[in-house]
Amino acid sequence: MKLKDLAAELGLSQTTVSRALNGYPEVNEATRRRVSEAATRLGYRANVSARRLATGSVGAIGVFLPALGSNEIGPHTSEFLSGLASRMAREEIDIVVSPLESDDEIPAYRRLSSSKRVDAVIIGSPKLVDERVTVLTEMGIPFVLHGRTQVPTPHAWLDIDNAGAFFRATAHLLDLGHRRIAMINGPAGMTFAEHRNQGYRDALIARGVTPDPRLVSHGQFTDEIGFRNAQALLEQNQPPTAILAGSMMTALGVFRAIRSAGLELGKDVSMIAHDDVFPYLNADNMVPSMSTTRSSIRAAGTRIAELVLQVLAGKPVEQVHELWPVELVLRESSSPAPH
Repeated sequence: MKLKDLAAELGLSQTTVSRALNGYPEVNEATRRRVSEAATRLGYRANVSARRLATGSVGAIGVFLPALGSNEIGPHTSEFLSGLASRMAREEIDIVVSPLESDDEIPAYRRLSSSKRVDAVIIGSPKLVDERVTVLTEMGIPFVLHGRTQVPTPHAWLDIDNAGAFFRATAHLLDLGHRRIAMINGPAGMTFAEHRNQGYRDALIARGVTPDPRLVSHGQFTDEIGFRNAQALLEQNQPPTAILAGSMMTALGVFRAIRSAGLELGKDVSMIAHDDVFPYLNADNMVPSMSTTRSSIRAAGTRIAELVLQVLAGKPVEQVHELWPVELVLRESSSPAPH
């Protein structure tokens, strides 16, 4: 099927169909979806080589992985890349995954810029003030940020409402009578971790509970770090009666620490975990089932792929801002504070 045949089938001009397929911002979402669904149903495939020659694109986007051995490479990364790949595959756009030799990404961006191997990059795990945004903008490399930063340079981003999620989770535990509420957070300085800390603190202060710094710890989202941090919390003279876990991987370690202390989750200690909807770690099937603040990192990967396409199609980056709400799902692991 050719472009003109697809256009005739839809009763649209070839220009409109072409722009819809290529993600141009002036085509409304309903039309874009209608064209995309028809193209899939009728087996239309764009001439990718011709499109790249016409636009000067190379048909690839770049993603960087942290230094070898970093704990940041884990299930969150694989889920995000899966979502990203599912959308880019439909456009026959390759994903160039580049390893980093150190935590400094700037030299890698300079190499990427000079080699012209990608049309855009995706960056994640931003700090509160992240220089990568300014550097990439100065280099003229299109990008979308997964998360947020306070850098004033206009840029495209998608984030979840971490502050709102942890405010609601903390408020719920306060409603259940808990006052010693601990939080095992992500690495200090990361925007998402600072936002979660702010939501947690705001909820406590709103109820007249003074935040206790001894109840907050930071680290990568692993079972082992979750276990060690929870173990230290539970050994305090006044241990917490509830724990907020930064991820489901952290929650597994917290669960182990609770059992090792001879306590029962959902009875002696409550827990709410941030759930990234892992297909192989279902909060409903845990015993007891896990209360969560739910957000799909795979869905975020898919949407960021779409935002990259919009940026490449010419949509102004200051119009590409999305903040996703986070759902609080209550299950058996959160219960009234013990007397």
